[in-house]
Amino acid sequence: MAKTKQQPEDTNVVSLKTLTKSSVWDVQENDVVRMLDSGIKDADIRENLRHYIDLIRSAFEILDIKEDVNTVKKAYEKKGYKVFTLKIEDKKLSWGIKKKPILRVTDLTYENIRHISANKLLEVIERNFGGGWDSLAQSVQDIILSGFDISTTTLPKDRLHKKGGMYEKKVDDGFEVLEIPKGNWVEAIFAKLKPEQEKPKMKFDSDEDDKALDDDEDFEVQDDYKNHDDEDDAVEDPDDDQITEDNYSTMMDLGSEDPDDEAAQLSDYVDE
Repeated sequence: MAKTKQQPEDTNVVSLKTLTKSSVWDVQENDVVRMLDSGIKDADIRENLRHYIDLIRSAFEILDIKEDVNTVKKAYEKKGYKVFTLKIEDKKLSWGIKKKPILRVTDLTYENIRHISANKLLEVIERNFGGGWDSLAQSVQDIILSGFDISTTTLPKDRLHKKGGMYEKKVDDGFEVLEIPKGNWVEAIFAKLKPEQEKPKMKFDSDEDDKALDDDEDFEVQDDYKNHDDEDDAVEDPDDDQITEDNYSTMMDLGSEDPDDEAAQLSDYVDE
């Protein structure tokens, strides 16, 4: 009789215990429902459920639906929420969950910056009152630069697309571009997702310390990779009356509770 070959375990499957504040941005509402439904059977997860709910809420809106009736549930579904029921011991909780949108520059974080495309990033920047790269707060620039290679240039509109120029070279190199008109000049912002870098591993003296690192968010090393000239630092938004073809600028490469007690408290906990 032929033996059935055992399939190797898929180590890439995300569960509540492997979820981080970064990887949570890769999952969708149905994934969260699945993880909660299967994970709640684990006693360790039940005892630390607040921790996992906080982690999920870093990327999702979670609402407690107190009225367990179809009309109320359908109203939340029309608003984009995934409505589901979570059973904890003898308790049943109805929740609505929806992924947080990234619409404004203030929605960008170190955790989600690598989970959006260059096109999406430039759409978000464009919504920032059309002010261009220098209009962004330094903290926002730092977040963006942690995940993307950014270059900018400001040129007269009739020179921006000059054959063999910076614009053509950047596009050929895989950069997406946002053009922001400024009178007779145009600021071009080029963006490309940085390649994933292997994160350094740290050694600890005890297993408890190793567990503490695993429970925390991803360890990252930030580099000061913004390199540009002093001349670029002094550049202000172009003014048609003051700027000539000789003084335009280019900037390159910016650089433990009882489980039953815990279940009873969750309904109040997820309220807005």
